[in-house]
Amino acid sequence: MTTNTSTHNEMHVVFGTGAMGAAIMYELIARGKRIRMVNRSGKPGLATGSPTGVEFCAADVFDHASARAAAEGATHIYQAAQPEYEEWAEKFPPLQQSIVQAAMATGAKLIVVENLYMYGDPKGAPITEDLPYRPVAKKGVVRAQMTEALMNAHAKGDIRVVMGRGADFFGPGYMGMGDQGFYPALAGKTASGLFHLDVPHTFTYTVDFGKALVILGEHDEAFGQAWHVPTPEAITQRALLTMMFEAAGTTPKVSNISMLMMRMAGLFVPVARETIEMAYEFDKPFILDSSKFQRTFGMKPTPYTDAIGATLAWFRANPKPKK
Repeated sequence: MTTNTSTHNEMHVVFGTGAMGAAIMYELIARGKRIRMVNRSGKPGLATGSPTGVEFCAADVFDHASARAAAEGATHIYQAAQPEYEEWAEKFPPLQQSIVQAAMATGAKLIVVENLYMYGDPKGAPITEDLPYRPVAKKGVVRAQMTEALMNAHAKGDIRVVMGRGADFFGPGYMGMGDQGFYPALAGKTASGLFHLDVPHTFTYTVDFGKALVILGEHDEAFGQAWHVPTPEAITQRALLTMMFEAAGTTPKVSNISMLMMRMAGLFVPVARETIEMAYEFDKPFILDSSKFQRTFGMKPTPYTDAIGATLAWFRANPKPKK
């Protein structure tokens, strides 16, 4: 593949300042790019920190005019924003469509963060990009519909879009795995995994995810496709959590959140309620195959030990707020 080398006038606009948006931002910083980060407040988030030379912009992304203004001058737009987990069905499609409209208006390339929900239950088989979409959860249906809308827009020539897909992720600033594993490991308390702890599962490192998305945006030939970003070999949740304790120098204490516990929590906690339908990912091997990306672009995933060490350092430097 050839690289798009016209870079001197590039403006990279990232919608979303969570862990994924931050990973994209830091990769762009390393490459000396002009960057605008877009969120509701217009202020840096915990995951991004306050890097020198990066513009932060406030926008109501659900409003097409606001999203369009935030994307002014963009050559590359990264869609790393999402609504609350329990609001996906209602809010995710219009949010993404607003960003699509901004890409259409500016003529920018659109690079979209995706997960694996659209594939449904692979029944233990490796998940490759050529699998059909057979979602078994309502959030998977939403994902499939959003992806199909992107591909239709690309096919019609309305936008140039490429999708990068990763598995459940961990990395600096991602509070899901922070609360579940890294903070407990640092404190010597019990870390928690979901459902079955000893089934192989793939985990993507956000730093690798961010780098892969930037690489995709650099290659015109990558567009109009989905790519699984470089991800290490599958590992059990128990092994992953144990590695966190080992890196922290504390004694491993690992427990699982059972289906019964999740159902009880779901009576009061919307995120827990929404997690129940994703249990199929944890009752049999869930293995992402990222060989297409690795073969095409020559990028290898960061080994778990290195990724966990770097992530743990971030959580150590950013202690959990006391309630």
